[in-house]
Amino acid sequence: KISAAPRRNLGFPGATLLPYFVLWKNWWVRGILTLAMITFFFIIIYLGPMVLMTIVMCVQIKCFHEIITIGYNVYHSYDLPWFRTLSWYFLLCVNYFFYGETVTDYFFTLVQREEPLRILSKYHRFISFALYLTGFCMFVLSLVKKHYRLQFYMFGWTHVTLLIVVTQSHLIIHNLFEGMIWFIVPISCVICNDIMAYMFGFFFGRTPLIKLSPKKTWEGFIGGFFATVLFGLLLSYVMSGYRCFTCPVEFNNDTNSFTVDCEPSELFQLQEYNIPLVLQSVVGWKTVRMYPFQIHSIALSTFASLIGPFGGFFASGFKRAFKIKDFANTIPGHGGIMDRFDCQYLMATFVNVYIASFIRGPNPSKLIQQFLTLRPDQQLHIFNTLKAHLVDKGVLGGSEDA
Repeated sequence: KISAAPRRNLGFPGATLLPYFVLWKNWWVRGILTLAMITFFFIIIYLGPMVLMTIVMCVQIKCFHEIITIGYNVYHSYDLPWFRTLSWYFLLCVNYFFYGETVTDYFFTLVQREEPLRILSKYHRFISFALYLTGFCMFVLSLVKKHYRLQFYMFGWTHVTLLIVVTQSHLIIHNLFEGMIWFIVPISCVICNDIMAYMFGFFFGRTPLIKLSPKKTWEGFIGGFFATVLFGLLLSYVMSGYRCFTCPVEFNNDTNSFTVDCEPSELFQLQEYNIPLVLQSVVGWKTVRMYPFQIHSIALSTFASLIGPFGGFFASGFKRAFKIKDFANTIPGHGGIMDRFDCQYLMATFVNVYIASFIRGPNPSKLIQQFLTLRPDQQLHIFNTLKAHLVDKGVLGGSEDA
């Protein structure tokens, strides 16, 4: 009988009543589906940036749907109007704003070629604001006496969901345009940490980590950290040697397609580093050749394993607040899409901030694009100002050199 099966903790606090075969069945189900998702991840990477952006959009919409559905189940019981309609309308408005900014930024030449796109680009923010104001007025008109507090609560629910889901997915796409390596390595580190923390916790876990997630253990948390840092170093080393991963994703106006071909920057050129004296006696080397990006990957993998899990803890607290196990049942053994991406959104924000703080510099091509849209007299003024500056700096010798 099942009730007579031997039982023990196996490192999961709170799992003492589960029989062996149930634990191992869950382990195999999660393992097989994890491999399937990883395979799918590699396939969409192979298909290129446009497919990746489409997948990010689809994931964003599904995550939004899962969170809003929870709110709708509460809101619908009062039979109040327009909540679901307004939620999707605001999603449309926010996506129009963010993706419009991206199109203007990365497809500037294409936008300037087409008259309708040029007009939409010029007045993009005004149109976005007008769309939002329309939704705002619709919300005010939908207010029902005696239920004001609940309606404003759900209004805030929608906006927080937009902040968490849409804004973060927009940052993921920005990271992608910096180079596919900035998209793949962070996401892979989060996936690796999730897998390794689960495995270390499954086989060695004894000490509970946090009450919000009773199955998380310190052994899994620490083991996942070291495994993720090592994984990040190895993956970065492999990917740094391929231009298709390291070059920024740019739009080629001649072919109307994306290109990822460039001369690799210093980040992706092998350099020799001296090993600290303390470690020389241990490893037996004095120097090591590695890509500078690998050093940055340590920061990315560290965040993915130490801070990233707090996105999962946040999601666990949210689910406990509404007494649900998962956001949805989309993936057997894994819950909903949001259950798989709760840490990814936090990671996307960190990567975007990290790139802006330590990696990205002024982009000459974007400056030239903006320069070409100015009036001739404005262009001439900037030219003369830049020429005088270069002469003062000694870069130009005078009017003859210019």
